[in-house]
Amino acid sequence: MTAVLCRHFGLKDIEIAEDIASDTFLKASEHWAIHGIPENPTAWLYTVAKNKAKDHFRRSSLFESDIKSHLKSAPSELEEVVAFDEQIIADSQLAMIFAVCNPINSSENQICLALQILCGFSIKEIANAFLSKPEAIKKRLQRARTNLRNDNFKLVPLSERGIASRLSIVLKTLYLLFNEGYFSKTNDNLIRKDLCCEATRLTVLLTEHRSTDTAEANALLALMCFQSSRLDARTNDQGEYVLYDDQDRRLWDKSLIERGNFYLVKATDSKETSKYHLEAAIAYWHTTSDEEGKWKHILLLYNQLILIEYSPVTALNRTFALAKAQGFEKAIAEAEKLNLKENSYYHKLQGFLLSEINMDQAIYHFTQAIRLTCSNPEKQLLIEEIARLEKRKAAAAENG
Repeated sequence: MTAVLCRHFGLKDIEIAEDIASDTFLKASEHWAIHGIPENPTAWLYTVAKNKAKDHFRRSSLFESDIKSHLKSAPSELEEVVAFDEQIIADSQLAMIFAVCNPINSSENQICLALQILCGFSIKEIANAFLSKPEAIKKRLQRARTNLRNDNFKLVPLSERGIASRLSIVLKTLYLLFNEGYFSKTNDNLIRKDLCCEATRLTVLLTEHRSTDTAEANALLALMCFQSSRLDARTNDQGEYVLYDDQDRRLWDKSLIERGNFYLVKATDSKETSKYHLEAAIAYWHTTSDEEGKWKHILLLYNQLILIEYSPVTALNRTFALAKAQGFEKAIAEAEKLNLKENSYYHKLQGFLLSEINMDQAIYHFTQAIRLTCSNPEKQLLIEEIARLEKRKAAAAENG
């Protein structure tokens, strides 16, 4: 909605569009609670947003001097907002992402802004995505917004060169959006399919435009397809998280796996090998049933990935693959070298690796993971793991 408002009304300050969008949803929550949800909720929302935008201009001198004549001369454009044309919405969102990813800001600040404005991320969610503190993210966002405002922010068509210069940041934004949906660190649901779908939809749009149909974009889309194919198997009927080894493979979506294969093959048309190529290949192997052979391939891919872009998550995922390929004791020693004692995933991984070797140490690491995670479902999962180990300890003591 923010993107559409900026596109149609030429709002130079993002904050105004954001305020109008927020007011629209506030009015919906009040009106719908009394009168019920309308037959076409989306059209209702866009009609209210359009009217609120017009009210904003009426209250400003700008409306009389610059906007009123434009609105009167372009009634069809206003009707497009009311009619909610899906192509307009999609194009507006992509245009807004590219506009926000302005090189006037650092690459990290561009991503922060896009995640907040277009993806609806809270400051806490952005902080988790960047492994940073919320206060630091808040300052980044303030500086980035000020820079955009001073640069006279507006949605304008970009040249192919301009698009190419911003594409990598746009892809990183969509990658982080998908990751938050695939494994949420802050929400009450570990998996948020709506975010995964939105990220995938926007990435599909990129591959449908000549200027953005790149090997990197196709590799990212392949990754999303492979990961999405297992979404239904990652939770049970009670909404609880199901570990990879325990997933019902009959629930894996074969059509998405096939689409992932299509986009991955398309991504290899060039000689480029990006982190998305490697992660897509890793995700591909996760969708195969070759339990004996696949982990050595996954480990080799992680070895390449960690050279391209090191991150604590990549290092820990590589350690898990090492455990599967070469044994848990070797992986435990490798994990200790990483020295990520303030990372919840580190303790979760160590707890998993130690469960069959040293139950007391495993319980310690699971307890530390509970302390460090912000996700309530993840905490519940870890509590259940501790209870399972305590039960095993008690049974072993009885059999003494």
